[in-house]
Amino acid sequence: MFEPGHLHRANTVATAEAPLFSVDLHYEVRKDPTEGPMLHMRMHGQVEGKAFEEIFELHRDTAFNFASVATRLAHKHGLPTNSSLIMRSHAEYDLMFEDIRAKLGAQSGEPVNLDHLEKDGL
Repeated sequence: MFEPGHLHRANTVATAEAPLFSVDLHYEVRKDPTEGPMLHMRMHGQVEGKAFEEIFELHRDTAFNFASVATRLAHKHGLPTNSSLIMRSHAEYDLMFEDIRAKLGAQSGEPVNLDHLEKDGL
């Protein structure tokens, strides 16, 4: 389920491919006095009954790698590598991507500062 600023994903029936999980991803744009606009993300939930929370920030120009970062963190907490937390429903991913783009005031084709890739761990 997607609403601006929040994505919820859950699997209520465990299968061989995907365990039980419930994950919420909340996001907002914050102004950092040094770095400028940053996409602040908080992911929390549980996988197979084990609770977790991850908080991360991405620079404005690298924010569109949010799905890769969130999926990598979800895998760290037990979601199988063949599952994609965000890409399971591409229509909701598109809505989230456009919401983030609007919140950041970003346009397609803007350059990426390569130093930001390193700082954001990408």
